[in-house]
Amino acid sequence: MTGFDVVFINGTVGAGKSTLAEAIGELEVRAGQPHAVLDLDHVRRCWPSPADDPFNHALELRNLRDLAANYRQAGARHLIVAGVIEERPAVARYQEALGSTAILLVRLVVEPAIARGRLQRRHADDEPGLRWHLDRTTELAGIIDAAGLDDLVLDSSHEPPAVLAEKVRTAACW
Repeated sequence: MTGFDVVFINGTVGAGKSTLAEAIGELEVRAGQPHAVLDLDHVRRCWPSPADDPFNHALELRNLRDLAANYRQAGARHLIVAGVIEERPAVARYQEALGSTAILLVRLVVEPAIARGRLQRRHADDEPGLRWHLDRTTELAGIIDAAGLDDLVLDSSHEPPAVLAEKVRTAACW
């Protein structure tokens, strides 16, 4: 399949989505390919969240629509997105917000012990945050697995991000 203009890296917390997105962006720079990297954790970051939207998905989609349009107007041909999609109907919402013709959905998986170590380092000074993220890792992995949205599944447990990034670019025909 060809013609992907968006790579969406999906996965649980601690899987390495942001790291992989940055690695793909670095390869895009080396290839001279106009692109943008979007980390949805930052796109939706606002406190407090509405009671009916605890993860700020509505805000995320509104912001993403504007960001994607601005990046495309600035010349970005490829968008690399790190985030979470939990259900099939959300794919169409992201495709519309990104102005995408075709999204490659990459699921990043990770061994639980590796994710736990990453999260312990990330939340070394935040015990409540660490507990929440450790609980969410298992829950979210099950939700994403059950959704079955993946075009490509990669394990970030032991392979360097640059190797995984090459695999993604190959799958996207970039």
